[in-house]
Amino acid sequence: MIRQGKRSDVARAVELLRDSHQAAGFAAGAGAGFRVPFVPEYAERVFARHHDMMHMNACCLVLDVDGTAQGLLLAMAYEHPFGPVWMAAETVWWIDPANRGRAAIAMLDAYEAWAASKGCSFAGMAGMGEDPAVAKLYLRRGYTAAETHFLKAL
Repeated sequence: MIRQGKRSDVARAVELLRDSHQAAGFAAGAGAGFRVPFVPEYAERVFARHHDMMHMNACCLVLDVDGTAQGLLLAMAYEHPFGPVWMAAETVWWIDPANRGRAAIAMLDAYEAWAASKGCSFAGMAGMGEDPAVAKLYLRRGYTAAETHFLKAL
């Protein structure tokens, strides 16, 4: 079941954010050395910020399996800096590998419905690295590649 996140999900959300962080390779500096340390207190603030702003422009969705959060999709809605168009941007999306499958589609459906309810003309999803399965899912759902970001370590 996909539901709104609750404050009581915070400990499990931190675990899911840690797992997402590890899978993305942030700690090891995947790609061109893009290293971001995992700090549990920071992860807790990320979850809390999205949870606490749900009534405004934040999305905090949880995949609930038997009363336990097994997936998390956090996003924000914002006005694009180039013009009066509202967009939704995923902050993080992670589903515990043992609970993937049709749950991913249900989470995307809920995210897209939330974005539409906020008046967004576009919903954006990100993919770390070049995982062809993620790209295939997004393309099948009607997403198109819009930008490529380049990072330089300083």
